[in-house]
Amino acid sequence: MDFTEIYKQSSALAAFSPGAHFILTAVQDRIIVRRTDTLQITRSWLLDASRSPTNASLTTFKSKNSTTNTNAAHEAWISHVGWSCDSEYILAACAKRGVVHLQKLRDEEWNGRIDCGAEGLVKAEWAPDGRTILCFSEWGLRVTLWSLVTGAATYIQYPVHPDKGYAFRSDGRYFVLAERHKSKETLGLYDASDCYKLVRHFPLPTTSLSSLSLSPTGNYLAAWEGPLEYKLYVLNLAGIVIATFSPDRDPGLGIRCVSWHPSGMFLAVGGWDDRVHILDNLSWSPVATLELSSRVPSGATVWREPSKWLETTEGRGFLSCERLQGPHTIPIVRGDPTKPNPKSGIVQLDWNNNGSLLCVRFENTPTAVHIFDFPTTSKEFAPKLRSVLLHAQPVQQVHWNPVRKGTLALCCGSQSMYTWSNEWINEGGEEEEIAECIGVPVGLNQKFETRGLKWAPDGKGLMLLDKDQFCCAFEVQEEDA
Repeated sequence: MDFTEIYKQSSALAAFSPGAHFILTAVQDRIIVRRTDTLQITRSWLLDASRSPTNASLTTFKSKNSTTNTNAAHEAWISHVGWSCDSEYILAACAKRGVVHLQKLRDEEWNGRIDCGAEGLVKAEWAPDGRTILCFSEWGLRVTLWSLVTGAATYIQYPVHPDKGYAFRSDGRYFVLAERHKSKETLGLYDASDCYKLVRHFPLPTTSLSSLSLSPTGNYLAAWEGPLEYKLYVLNLAGIVIATFSPDRDPGLGIRCVSWHPSGMFLAVGGWDDRVHILDNLSWSPVATLELSSRVPSGATVWREPSKWLETTEGRGFLSCERLQGPHTIPIVRGDPTKPNPKSGIVQLDWNNNGSLLCVRFENTPTAVHIFDFPTTSKEFAPKLRSVLLHAQPVQQVHWNPVRKGTLALCCGSQSMYTWSNEWINEGGEEEEIAECIGVPVGLNQKFETRGLKWAPDGKGLMLLDKDQFCCAFEVQEEDA
């Protein structure tokens, strides 16, 4: 990989455009657009830091001494950014000021602004059509959908969660939102192609909804309870409860992660009990259970980060991870179930793009990443552990390549990144897996700790994020002889 220079950003607000031609970043109250091929600045806007009229009037009721000058300056910083689906428009929101700014990439003079009312603003994002903005208010009062085409706004009252509990169908046609009316949880189904008109409204079987997830095919909806009860419901879009799942052995706490298989045929469910239950879409009962064990079976491969490799290589170059032979034991930190949020359970369930591999992270093995082989329909159904990646520091983020089926990247908060792939071609022309440590080259007086990463939509590059910096890593293109 070839690394770029290091550039500034704020609050990890950086994103590739859908076509992977541009990079959008926020630096305090300024948004910057760069080309991905040269990293040169294409557009730059300094946003108006003034409050919305309602927000400004509400601040007069606050004490002058309640906000320091530093906090007041930070209130003007951008809190959310995003691209429209066609890369034509850019969204930049300042939640504490109750303002959403809109810019057009190909017209530097064009701009738009949404001033939120007394309900406030906690989140703003694009709808799949790229011409509608979703604004979530404080205290779960309402969701406002602003149309750039008509200039009209659609209001939906009382979402259960201001930052989750909603989804669009994969084709963008329907919008589902968990709502609370008269102290009861309901689900609203809205037609996004017809000004978000209500299509259906039905009660949810949950008593304290944690979140929901639509299947990739859009036929089923998974909704699950809060952290005190391990129960998941599967419904169709007509509101009929098709199945209810609870494990035979009650773990005492609820569900943490839910992830649909890309085909929609399976549903992975993980809680606080270090178990992943795989449900099929025929019986909606467990067809496999993946459980954390300190002993790695002999059939699995263990890759370990070399000791002090960053100091040896001075943070530059590539180094293969150590491949351990035979059974291996990994340390497990047992959390205290009597304390709030015990350090246990599943923190990430992530399928690769064709569903043949499942990446799992357990909170009580913070330095390890487990990769499970998930057989296709043409093979005997027997999911099993394939590889374990062991690192010196706790893993921060793990993401699959969006295009290639067997490549993932991860970071651990150090001056490096790590990759794993089962698509490496050996000298015999056969595919085999490989794990590598990659140092991030920086200047003599610079420091860079990779705390987050994002793949480019075309899978040919990565964005590496520090607290207030970022750089990019792109595949080196081999020239034809």
